[in-house]
Amino acid sequence: MPTRDVPDVSVVIIVYNDEERLPRAVRSVLDQTLNNLEVIIADDCSTDDTERVARSPAAADPRVRYERLEQNSGGCSAPRNRGIAVARAPHIMFLDSDDELPRHACKSMLLVAEETGVDFVTGEVTRYFEENDTTGLWYPRLFTKQQVVEGIAEEPDYFFDHLSTNKLYRTAFIRDNGLTFPEGIHYEDQLFSAQAYTLAESFAVVPWSVYTWRLAPESVSISSSRHKIQNVRDRIGVARLIDAWFDEHGHSALRPEKDYKFLRHDFRLYLGDLPFRDPEWIAEFAEAVNPYLDEIADETYARLSREERVCLHLLRVGRLAELQIAARELGHPLIAPRFVCEAGDGTVYWGTEVPADPRGRSELDLDERHIRDQVLSGGQIRHEIESLVPDGAVLRLGLRTYDPAGIIGEGVEASLKLAAHGKPLTVPLELRPDGEGQYVSEAGLDLRRVPVGKAGVAVRRHPVVSLEYDGVRRADPILAPHDLPAHRASVTYNTVGVHEALVRPELRGMGRLEVSWERQGVLKALQPMGPVARKVKKKVGRVKKVFAGNEGKATVYDTFSKLPRKRSLAVFEASEGRGYCDNPRYIYEELRRRNLPIDVVWSYNGDRSSFPEGVPLVRRGSWAYGRALARASYWVDSHNLPYLYGKPNGTRYLQTWHGQTLKAMGFDVPSLRQAPAPDQQAFRDGVARWDALVCPSAEFERTFVPAFEVDAELIRSGYPRNDVLVRWAEPEQRARAAAVREKLHIPQEKKVLLYAPTFRDAARGTGQSIRVDFEELAATLSDEWIVVVRAHPYDRFKVAPRLAHFLRDGAGFPDINDLLLSCDAVLTDYSSLMFDYANTGRPILLYTDDYDDYRGGDRGMYYDLEEIAPGPMLTSTDQLAAAMGNLEGVAERHADRYARFQEMFCSYETGYASKMVVDAFFEGGTRD
Repeated sequence: MPTRDVPDVSVVIIVYNDEERLPRAVRSVLDQTLNNLEVIIADDCSTDDTERVARSPAAADPRVRYERLEQNSGGCSAPRNRGIAVARAPHIMFLDSDDELPRHACKSMLLVAEETGVDFVTGEVTRYFEENDTTGLWYPRLFTKQQVVEGIAEEPDYFFDHLSTNKLYRTAFIRDNGLTFPEGIHYEDQLFSAQAYTLAESFAVVPWSVYTWRLAPESVSISSSRHKIQNVRDRIGVARLIDAWFDEHGHSALRPEKDYKFLRHDFRLYLGDLPFRDPEWIAEFAEAVNPYLDEIADETYARLSREERVCLHLLRVGRLAELQIAARELGHPLIAPRFVCEAGDGTVYWGTEVPADPRGRSELDLDERHIRDQVLSGGQIRHEIESLVPDGAVLRLGLRTYDPAGIIGEGVEASLKLAAHGKPLTVPLELRPDGEGQYVSEAGLDLRRVPVGKAGVAVRRHPVVSLEYDGVRRADPILAPHDLPAHRASVTYNTVGVHEALVRPELRGMGRLEVSWERQGVLKALQPMGPVARKVKKKVGRVKKVFAGNEGKATVYDTFSKLPRKRSLAVFEASEGRGYCDNPRYIYEELRRRNLPIDVVWSYNGDRSSFPEGVPLVRRGSWAYGRALARASYWVDSHNLPYLYGKPNGTRYLQTWHGQTLKAMGFDVPSLRQAPAPDQQAFRDGVARWDALVCPSAEFERTFVPAFEVDAELIRSGYPRNDVLVRWAEPEQRARAAAVREKLHIPQEKKVLLYAPTFRDAARGTGQSIRVDFEELAATLSDEWIVVVRAHPYDRFKVAPRLAHFLRDGAGFPDINDLLLSCDAVLTDYSSLMFDYANTGRPILLYTDDYDDYRGGDRGMYYDLEEIAPGPMLTSTDQLAAAMGNLEGVAERHADRYARFQEMFCSYETGYASKMVVDAFFEGGTRD
């Protein structure tokens, strides 16, 4: 294949005895969208068939060159240095033979490099775990946006990005600075990258994946050899080389940033392993690392988490047995210390004795966790196995529970649970007091009672201890001793074979107990073998997929839908089946008040706990769900029922929707406007099913109705879910609010702020919508306020134990009205929640530090929030704290804006929307 004389990028692939995986790495480069490149295969004198494998693409494609070292170097540095020496392109990258480059990596980084003129470009790394076919990202917080950094001192956090393989360098930058990989040492990437960062005048960051790091199940890489003391010494050795480089080249001021990275990344890896090492190993480890730890400044230690500081202090003072106990808490904020103690001044410390020296008191101080103020939902508890006795297929467990916060009180119900197909196996536990803050219990886990499918146990293989009180539930892992022996038990599966259960400690996590399953006996013998059997199995699989998948469900649904309607049947669904909530709930309750002859079946998607007892339920997406929809005379829904189900003749569909429109919706969203015609038609067909649409305001009609191309009857009633907010002062609503506060353990004297931000389209499930600095806010307001955080269902949030005195998680309330009624003010950002809460007349605060990015996103907004906001738009914790500290003043200053906001978005709300909707749709009728 002809190419220009000078390639744009040289990709150096280093290899040693990797004949099987090398072709995959080479192909990932040759298939790049950038064609004008060269591949340099730098072979570290392999002894297997690697040379023949490498010479094959070199003979077939002039872009590939093969370089073989004369003798094996035993590391990655020498072959990379050979590549640097012979590279012909103005830009260079490095690739390991067991990894790959994403298809656009070279071209996308080259364009950025040429546009910016930086010394190198760095990008995200996708870590691919071959064992379970999953992926993860390498320090995603570093790669959230495209930017140019003018030197590492401007953004020292990039020391954490110490790989050399996710970067495209100017070749002249490397050669002019004499940059090479240090030979004869391990972790050479770290020194090379530290040197590159300190030498670069500028570097660019791109927020997309430019490297695929494949992690094999049985990796034998240097970085996975942490069980060897020499591995520890190698990491410290390279850290000292970096320190020397800084000193020699005038970068000593960067040492604290490098030390912080060393403690948070390199050293943290070993800390997490310590619970599973023997005492002799830990003693050697302490001897190897403590001299270097003593050189790190106290200010750097102060930046670490309290859990890390406790571990490091115990290590440095030689309390190694306690270190193993403390290391279990790392990365698992709900796991408690076994013991805490209290000094005369009320300060709470880790361990059984108040530290005698100032440094101990500083490092073991747990006051920031507010141990005495923790509650069941977010407090710290620890469960450990004290004994495990196999008795056939029954595991007899002896457990000890540590509750230093004292959050297990009267009425707390405990059980041991193992998730499985269908309903989990649940064994009641009796927590018996056994010393201060300790409980013991026993359980027999009968594995014969676990419903096992052909693929084994689904969802969770680790038993957990579940605690529940007054509707508040939590599930915590059971910590297993590192020397717990594995046990096997054969369990009958149906009548044709057995599964074998393997019970062992799972050391990759936190030393939990794992129950894994293997098929044995007849089932194993029945597995198809040979090409004919495999073809039969594949065909059966296709038939099963067609039958059980959407295609099969649609066919059966069409058959059901030709049957006569069941005149009294109605299917209700709210929030895509997430619970008993939203507008459908209040319409349903109005139907019940009137005792109308309508039989309602509710759709649920997983959790049924929020539905009143006795309400008929059907699982969303099941065969019964399709049958109910096909036979029902009424559909009532708050989002949009799956497009799969066309509306049968004679069925009427009431769409209540679930909010008003601040963000662009429907065909006003560019991605839908530009979507393929079939996707647009599917959207139109889904909306065309609606017979009636509930409208909360004239603004909703102006924006939502044309955006969705709605042709349904409009019921101008306001939202049924808002009736209780309009009438919040009535005794029934006040009692509901009081019950919520009691359930969340909120003291009567404290005010409540509900923080309920919406999700970010490009960052679902990342937690990025939670933008408030709670630690800073708690420092000034925890004496007066409790903040209830209600993350969007598309996002995630967990209360950190150190903030459990100030924060509550509102996720346990499917109907957000419970929280709206119980709070004194709402903090949101761009959520339609503000339109609902305005019906109460209570203060609304907006935390909008990313407003410019949000309104400039793909969807866009119908309004300039700065013009219509009913309260202050805040961009910092200081501003938020000031507003919460003077809520009356805030309300007074924004009274006129609040009134205009209510006039725009609450104009149809009377407090009797439920009645009006039932009158119009169920008793008055709408257009067929």
